[in-house]
Amino acid sequence: MPRPRKWRKVCCLPESSLFGPLNAAIDQENLVLMLVDEYETIRLIDLQGFTQEECAEQMHIARTTVQRIYNDARKKMAESLVNGKVLRIEGGDYELCKGLEKTCRCGGCYRHRCRTEFSGPDEKGN
Repeated sequence: MPRPRKWRKVCCLPESSLFGPLNAAIDQENLVLMLVDEYETIRLIDLQGFTQEECAEQMHIARTTVQRIYNDARKKMAESLVNGKVLRIEGGDYELCKGLEKTCRCGGCYRHRCRTEFSGPDEKGN
């Protein structure tokens, strides 16, 4: 019996889940599927500047797993970019952060920041 997969902690989902050429047909032949945990490794390592070790700690997985996920994500981005395919982000074994963790090192979880940024009074003072 195979070992159950470990859920990867993800701080936020992408605001847009489809990327690619504007004139591309969205069919199975022209589609590259990136998993949400692959997106999270790209976000943490390339955008936030985390090391693979820091990314692993943030996502609650092993560094070797981060390395494999990151390499898969980069191949998928390259395939989309070079071959003009549409990149869709969805699925995978992940759990969204509840916004309650104080250990987030990416500037705070997206969902938590939204709650704190917009918790003040609205334009009418309510």
